[in-house]
Amino acid sequence: MNDAPQWLTAPEQHAWRTFVRLYRRLHTRLGGDLQTHAKLSGADYEILVALTDVPDGRQRFQDLATTLEWEQSRLSHQISRMVKRELVAREECAEDGRGRLVAITSAGRAAIEAAAPRHAALVRRLVIDALTPDELAQLALLSDRVHGHLDETSP
Repeated sequence: MNDAPQWLTAPEQHAWRTFVRLYRRLHTRLGGDLQTHAKLSGADYEILVALTDVPDGRQRFQDLATTLEWEQSRLSHQISRMVKRELVAREECAEDGRGRLVAITSAGRAAIEAAAPRHAALVRRLVIDALTPDELAQLALLSDRVHGHLDETSP
């Protein structure tokens, strides 16, 4: 069996590097705008979005980590920073004495409600407006396909 690495072809390398560069540029632009105009980090925003996506604004710590695909230590540190700023609160889990919940606070809800319109407009300006409806559908299809492949592939 040949264990030599199979290098990327020139077209594969171009596609990969272009994708990585795009991700980094968007991450930097969107995160910088959130920080400047909403005083939220990209991580703050991700957590607040995840919490507003559930009906009562609270999730078990483990479920939130899974939703965000974050390591528990990263989430724990981020939640600690957000608790200090009163964007979220830690709560006991009534069903499981060992479980902990993360809940959005009224200040967190106000922050996401203030930030979301500008953020959505920037996503539209930077990404959506650059693509035709067919290209946008292709982007969604390709992204879903890679997500599905990641789900099927062990880490």
